[in-house]
Amino acid sequence: MEIILSLCAAYLLGSIPTSYIMGKLTQGIDIRKFGSGNVGATNALRILGTKIGIFTLIVDIGKGVLAVNITRYIINQPSDLIVILAGVLAIFGHIFTIFLRFKGGKGVATSAGVFIALAPIPTVIAFSVFIVTVWLSKFVSLGSITAAIALFLAELVINIVNSFTDPEILIFTFFISLFIIIRHRANIHRLLEGNENKISFKKK
Repeated sequence: MEIILSLCAAYLLGSIPTSYIMGKLTQGIDIRKFGSGNVGATNALRILGTKIGIFTLIVDIGKGVLAVNITRYIINQPSDLIVILAGVLAIFGHIFTIFLRFKGGKGVATSAGVFIALAPIPTVIAFSVFIVTVWLSKFVSLGSITAAIALFLAELVINIVNSFTDPEILIFTFFISLFIIIRHRANIHRLLEGNENKISFKKK
């Protein structure tokens, strides 16, 4: 029961559609009908402004952190696989939210939260890569893609140095990084064609 409860909590936490809620509360709009139509922090930043966008990003990251830590709290000494499964369900909850007919965001921010709890050093490296990439290119999608690659490479290096003491985390990192890149395939196509939208930091 503890395992089932924690995993259900992880999915429901991930499912909270932050940008949709903030769109309704702050401007009375359905954010899915504006911008990219995506229910994520990037679209919130574009449509609702910098302050709301950053707030949305922080909450979406927090969902991933909470999902992992709630599992650790509910279950006494959970295995790595159970904790990882909770992280997966939180990410899937964000992408396939039950509250919006299973159509959510791309899972980058919630994935970041999960990895903050599971692999903090690679996450800091990936976040640094994300910030630098977005700052230089103004493409959030490119930042997300390069951060996903950096996350896996950093975790791989740490495992090599430590003689692969955390193979489960490494495998999880690989598949989530690959999944994030696949979720951005339309963005990759637009980047190659020169049609991808750049981010602007509007004051709202």
